[in-house]
Amino acid sequence: MFPQGADSARFRSLEPYDFHMQYLRNDPAVIIDVRTKMEYRHNRIKDAVNLPSSQDLSNYTDTLSRDYHLFLYCTTGYRSRRAAEFLYEKGFRNLYNLEGGITAWNKDGMPLEKRRPKRK
Repeated sequence: MFPQGADSARFRSLEPYDFHMQYLRNDPAVIIDVRTKMEYRHNRIKDAVNLPSSQDLSNYTDTLSRDYHLFLYCTTGYRSRRAAEFLYEKGFRNLYNLEGGITAWNKDGMPLEKRRPKRK
């Protein structure tokens, strides 16, 4: 997973609505889901890229300009905070964490993409 790190002013933690609005206002921007592939398949924020490990995250972000706005989330916000610290160490400065994770997003009635049932 991601290296441990204390919360800091290195990223902004935003409530679901503010997270969504900030994403819409910033370009270039990417939403990154750091949950496991199984969690991601179950439900996700539209357009999110699934990068569940620090190696996946590193490989993907190596191709991005450091000017990108990166919006991170997980289930409750813990893993995404650690991922934000990791990305800060890699030189990214426009980092946003979804406070309360996808749990808060869902509770606030924000839109989710869900896994489609398999056809028989």
